[in-house]
Amino acid sequence: MAEKVYSVMVVAEPHYIEEQSSIENDVYVFSYHIRITNTGTESAKLVSRHWLIIDANQQVQEVRGMGVVGEQPHLKPGEFFEYSSATHLKTPYGSMKGSYQMLADDGERFEVDIPEMTLVAPRVLH
Repeated sequence: MAEKVYSVMVVAEPHYIEEQSSIENDVYVFSYHIRITNTGTESAKLVSRHWLIIDANQQVQEVRGMGVVGEQPHLKPGEFFEYSSATHLKTPYGSMKGSYQMLADDGERFEVDIPEMTLVAPRVLH
């Protein structure tokens, strides 16, 4: 019998949204696009998420919740799910990273790291 592999690849791309940001009010808005691909041998559902969003002053926002964008995508091996969302910082740069909690069809739970994204408003760092 083949060995079961629980593996999900996450690709994350952040973008600064100038038109929604307000430098005068210390509001810097960033969107991010995520692609989640099941690279394992077992089907699994994304149950929940955990984010750490850190601004330039080392202020941390911790976000936990069920699913992503109101969904709990179920991915068979080779399938992917994409979504976009946004966050805001009080500083022109920071970072975000996190994890997804997955549940395989056989009941196995596993965690998937979301790679750290650097959030930088243009023309801020020289």
